[in-house]
Amino acid sequence: MRVSKNTLEILEHLKKALGDGSIDEVIQVLIKQHRKSMLETAIGLDQGRLTQFTEEDRG
Repeated sequence: MRVSKNTLEILEHLKKALGDGSIDEVIQVLIKQHRKSMLETAIGLDQGRLTQFTEEDRG
């Protein structure tokens, strides 16, 4: 995979910040963080607006 020098520098900086793992590990961490963020955004859409079902809801 080809990346620009700037992107490589950023990945190298993150690699050091994460404990000198591999660039592959850095990319995996970034992907996991992105997935978690997307899930929290999707799940959090109704957070606070939903209430529990009541006996009246059963109809």
